[in-house]
Amino acid sequence: MRFLIAVFALFAVPAAAQLIPAGQPIPKRSSPPVVFLDGYESGCTSASDFASYFATADKVLQTANIASVYFGNCTVPGNPAIEVLGQAFGTFLAGLKYDDGTAVTQVDVIVHSMGGLILRSYLSGKQASGTAPFIPPVTVPIRKAIFLGTPHFGTAVASLAFGNDTQSKQMALGSSFLFDLATWNQGTDDLRGIDALAIGGNTGNGLATGLPNFDDGVVGITSSSISFALPGRTRLLPICHTGNPLIALSCPGGTALNKITDPAADESKMILSFLAGTPDWKSIGQAVEANALGSTNTGLLLKAVTANGQPLSVASGTYNSTSLGVGTAAFSEHAPAGSSLALKLSTAGGISVSTTRTFTGGTTAALTLKDGPFIARVLPAAAAVFPYSIAGGSFTALYGANLTTTANTAVQPYPTQLGDVQVTVNNTAVPVQYAGPTQVNIIFPDLAPGLYSLTLKNSAGQHTINVLVEASVPALFTQDASGAGPAAAVNAVTGSLVTSASPLRAGDYVSLYLTGLGLATTKGGFAYANVQPVVTVGGKACIVNFAGRNPTYSGLDQINCQIPAGLSSGPQVVTVTSGTRTANAVTLAIQ
Repeated sequence: MRFLIAVFALFAVPAAAQLIPAGQPIPKRSSPPVVFLDGYESGCTSASDFASYFATADKVLQTANIASVYFGNCTVPGNPAIEVLGQAFGTFLAGLKYDDGTAVTQVDVIVHSMGGLILRSYLSGKQASGTAPFIPPVTVPIRKAIFLGTPHFGTAVASLAFGNDTQSKQMALGSSFLFDLATWNQGTDDLRGIDALAIGGNTGNGLATGLPNFDDGVVGITSSSISFALPGRTRLLPICHTGNPLIALSCPGGTALNKITDPAADESKMILSFLAGTPDWKSIGQAVEANALGSTNTGLLLKAVTANGQPLSVASGTYNSTSLGVGTAAFSEHAPAGSSLALKLSTAGGISVSTTRTFTGGTTAALTLKDGPFIARVLPAAAAVFPYSIAGGSFTALYGANLTTTANTAVQPYPTQLGDVQVTVNNTAVPVQYAGPTQVNIIFPDLAPGLYSLTLKNSAGQHTINVLVEASVPALFTQDASGAGPAAAVNAVTGSLVTSASPLRAGDYVSLYLTGLGLATTKGGFAYANVQPVVTVGGKACIVNFAGRNPTYSGLDQINCQIPAGLSSGPQVVTVTSGTRTANAVTLAIQ
């Protein structure tokens, strides 16, 4: 973010030679190129200069033989909506080429301030207008992302200093843009599973947030944190948001997050370590969860809907009788963490919605308050997976609260209503195998990759969330239903359950049971998975001779493979990789 572009322009210097100019081919190196995204630019009268914004960050990366590329958001003039910039960033990535003429298929990304919201908007496929609010891109060529002072949940400075343009409104505390982005997939943002790190500053004097050492002069530590997706990935440094002279009023005497000049500086060492995949970054700075203020404070971003899912316009809100700020959503940058909070949102017409929750510190919770059924997560029934997505045809579990009052179990063929519970995907009812107060099991329909609307209805109301479908999301069943430990597997010849008392030997065929292999094609009476998986046992290839739908049970997949020679006796780890996803690790008993 920048207050006065002219101030920076006075000190602009020519771009360093290590920076690859826009449109030029990128040299192939052992590491992917790094794409830099800048933050808010006042006016966007011209595209900003890399050096005036990121200083000599390209030279710092050059010490590790990493090429740098720059996407300046003012290449799209007029300060358009952040969604428009996210789509332009996707077009930019698609056009990157190596010097041998091949397309760049993987990049790392370093983003400052609003640049992180541009990245997240791209990953979610958020639309500024159109028939669908989100159209996630099929290909996401991003390996690692580093967020520098991104206002994931807004900043008070946006409304106080930036102005009245669209981007400023979107970054304001309690904006609908921030709430929608934070809840686009199953009520959260999983960053599409990208390996990510956030670096925040905490040397501000409190003018921006009301708490000294809780911000970088612009963004609070609960807003800059990515613990909503990846706990343990947010580090704090005694550093300021930018070097803008106006920031000195709220962050005196600190260096700037976006001015990366010295490879030996803590911020540079953290960046280089994370990009290289070494653990050194974990010992630099302080984890937000270990920080005195981070561990005891949580941010809140709250909206309200009726029991039937109709949005309510919030006029006031409280936690434990303490007033919340109100925009489109109610908010607080620092509410007590680790203790029970009584949350209440009220409309001007006197409608109130309330709940009681306990939140962890060092992040912000984006939450919809409602009566009636509430879906918290949708997962493959075999095991929890991350990132949060489902494959077509999967045996799927919905977890939440007030999903029904009494438990019911169905037999095949499963009905589309069980007790008072009905689940629809894009308004089409799906088979329900089990319905209980906190869990409902369904067979997810055979759908191509994309984002779909899932609704659970019961006699108390309904709740709708978005669910992302991928080509395959394998998850292996286990004998104790925990998703870990001995696999739910049988000797494919004898039919005996594989246990330590009945182990497998080299040359045996094993049947592994799982869900999430995705769409299948029927040949010779068997439904073969369109995406064929790769299986290893004890690190050695288990040659697959069948992978697809189990012929007996809806939603159940099966893999038959032959146990390799040379394995040690005892439990051996099984891995199943299908497409870009790898299943939960389980074990097989080997003799």
